[in-house]
Amino acid sequence: MNLLNQVKFLIKKELLLEWRSKYALNGVLLYVVSTVFVCFLSFVSIDKITWNALFWIIMLFASINAVAKSFLQESKGRQLYIYTIASPLALIVAKTLYNVMLMTVLTCIALLFYSLVFGLVPRDLPMYFVAALLGSLSFSTIFTMVSAIASKAGNGGMLMAVLSFPLVIPVLIVLIKLAKNAIDGLDRSVSLDEIATLLIVNVMAGAVSFLLFPYLWRD
Repeated sequence: MNLLNQVKFLIKKELLLEWRSKYALNGVLLYVVSTVFVCFLSFVSIDKITWNALFWIIMLFASINAVAKSFLQESKGRQLYIYTIASPLALIVAKTLYNVMLMTVLTCIALLFYSLVFGLVPRDLPMYFVAALLGSLSFSTIFTMVSAIASKAGNGGMLMAVLSFPLVIPVLIVLIKLAKNAIDGLDRSVSLDEIATLLIVNVMAGAVSFLLFPYLWRD
């Protein structure tokens, strides 16, 4: 199979496995809904800055729960099977694309529920939605890359937390600033620098993943 067919096959495999177990979708949705509800009971009414920061903190931990299983929960037997039917590049591309799709769905559902519960809608809703999509893309690419690296170590969960922290915090700061601009309804040209920064981060994370993973996969 060529690269495109391998990627399609692997994404289909991920979708079928998720449809059978529904681990990521149901588990993360339960986490998001329960966290938002607890926050609502605690704060009832919050200002825009707190609302924005709280949303991204919730999505950060939701993305860790959803994306961390990409490689860390793959058994040795399944890894060997995939190794025989697909190239390392096809695997990392498929994992990244699947996680982007998963996080996009989760983010849209979380944003809708979060807005309904707290009754706060950003002034520039389309721009906030763009920020949410960029956040989904950023978290997916970074955590997929880190999960691939951590899966080759003994204590993968701890290593993933250590490796992802310095990568995610700057992205989270930029996302919060971009989303705040949308909440305040500022001119969209003000947010171009943040959008460009996030796109560059995603390109770099993707490039590093595609370059390093074939070497990691050989171990």
